Amino acid sequence: MSRGTIVITGASSGLGAEMARQFAAIGYDLGLCARRTERLEELRTEILAAHPDRVVSVRQLDVTDDAAVFTVFDEFAAEFGAIDRVVVNAGLGKGAPLGTGRHDANRETAMVNFLAALAQTEAAMKIFRAQGNGHLVMISSISALRGMPKTLTTYAATKAGVAALAEGLRAEAVPGVDVSVIYPGYIRSEMNDRIKHEPKLMVDTETGVRSMVAAIEKRRAKAYVPNWPWIPIAFALRTLPLPLVRKLL
Repeated sequence: MSRGTIVITGASSGLGAEMARQFAAIGYDLGLCARRTERLEELRTEILAAHPDRVVSVRQLDVTDDAAVFTVFDEFAAEFGAIDRVVVNAGLGKGAPLGTGRHDANRETAMVNFLAALAQTEAAMKIFRAQGNGHLVMISSISALRGMPKTLTTYAATKAGVAALAEGLRAEAVPGVDVSVIYPGYIRSEMNDRIKHEPKLMVDTETGVRSMVAAIEKRRAKAYVPNWPWIPIAFALRTLPLPLVRKLL
């Protein structure tokens, strides 16, 4: 018996794909969307081989296409009858120091990480308001807690915006709708697999996502994951002077 239906954007790789595996393992049916449909089909085949009683539906989606976001979400809702949870996960890690000639990279990051997240939030909340229930999950980043330097400046700002959207919805207190914002620390994913020097606190994808899934299942309003060491680091990030923050991460 299904525990419900979860829609995950950016599900073709990294954190999104691993969330799909882990949510399927605990009994959820899935609506998975991303730009790369061949990877989605491979993931669907993998999940159904391990959990043949699950339902996994996949659709191609470029989250920067606003109209397509609404269409795909509505199609999932029609197919499943209802959507219990939407995970706004699709993201981009490009970026350059401001004023260094790479406005294109920073703009693309802002478009994908914030404006596209806004469209996904609008589409999800339209469905949840009509249903009278739902769980919206926004994937932010530990970098969202303070302004970050150099290549992280735009990325951190977009993820702070995502967290602010979530907080605004919690302030509105839409009847029947829970809103969670997840702040991942250093979790191995396709987004960061090209970095030259891996941070000491990096955990593997499966371990990191297990912490994310646990927090999402508890419907936590906000969660820093994995809990250790990111809860104390989050406190330090929020309170330390910027010169110390720069050295911390």
